[in-house]
Amino acid sequence: MKRVAITGGLGFVGHHFVEHFIKNTDWHIVIIDRLSYAGSLDRLRDINVYNDERITVLTADFTLPVEENLAAEIGEVDYIFHLGAESHVDNSITDPVRFAQSNVVGTVHMLNFARTLKNLKCFYYFSTDEVFGSIDVGWSNVGDVHRPSNPYSASKSAAEMFCIAYANTYNLPIAITRSMNIFGERQDSEKFIPIVIRKVMEGETVTIHANADKTKAGSRFYIHARNVADGYMHLINNEVYDGEYHITGEQEVDNLQLAQKIAAIIGKPLKYEMVDFHSSRPGHDLRYALSPVSMQEIGWEVPRTFDESLEKTVKWTLDNPRWYAN
Repeated sequence: MKRVAITGGLGFVGHHFVEHFIKNTDWHIVIIDRLSYAGSLDRLRDINVYNDERITVLTADFTLPVEENLAAEIGEVDYIFHLGAESHVDNSITDPVRFAQSNVVGTVHMLNFARTLKNLKCFYYFSTDEVFGSIDVGWSNVGDVHRPSNPYSASKSAAEMFCIAYANTYNLPIAITRSMNIFGERQDSEKFIPIVIRKVMEGETVTIHANADKTKAGSRFYIHARNVADGYMHLINNEVYDGEYHITGEQEVDNLQLAQKIAAIIGKPLKYEMVDFHSSRPGHDLRYALSPVSMQEIGWEVPRTFDESLEKTVKWTLDNPRWYAN
């Protein structure tokens, strides 16, 4: 039985990792979470693992150094999945220091803890497409130059550089993954898909992030959180303990198309307004696109399509309205 640590394991993406690993492995999972607004024990209750003997929850803030007592509670682990981070672009524009503290300094503290472990097989750093900045056509490839457009993406880029530096300087086994817009059950109500669900249900107007002349909506390759966790399992099963990998969805969808799909699943009309969001909020990018080649080369494909995942998520959310209405 392996012992693994997941930072941010009570957050949206993190709890899907917990669920996937509990269902597909015999691992003991140590969750490290400071229970900020983004973390909730209700997620563990909802997936019926709150009292699972294979899960240990440690309430701790990794923006502070990992002290001896906390290190002893975490114990020797085979893998660290460093998912915990501040992730909302709007909040990073308002308070960039908080993002530097959490995403950069916090990552360095976790890397320093990783250096003390004797059995560590890999430190997996969970990064984002946004480090490459907006891309009009084509793909962002592994190895492309980082061009972060906002404090959030800058903090993730800086953390990536520390990971690379620690791999080179201290010979730590580190792999970096990047994903695009992740969705699924129990997502924070501030995110686009829960917002659209709530507004469609209540007959409100959905704001669509568009270009300057309001003719083209921003687009992404959306991917369900469990698909991302499956990508991680593929890396582990193939003993991939270094390098950079893009775990991305198979279908590009612009935000208007996405809102229309959600409204169709709900069975209600969509009221929307295209807005030039970038002019009013500099730092928001219109399009991201990660090349899937790095994962395809090691034999991974998205197990569930975007349309399947979206329909499942919307119907689940309608049955559990507290998750989008909160």
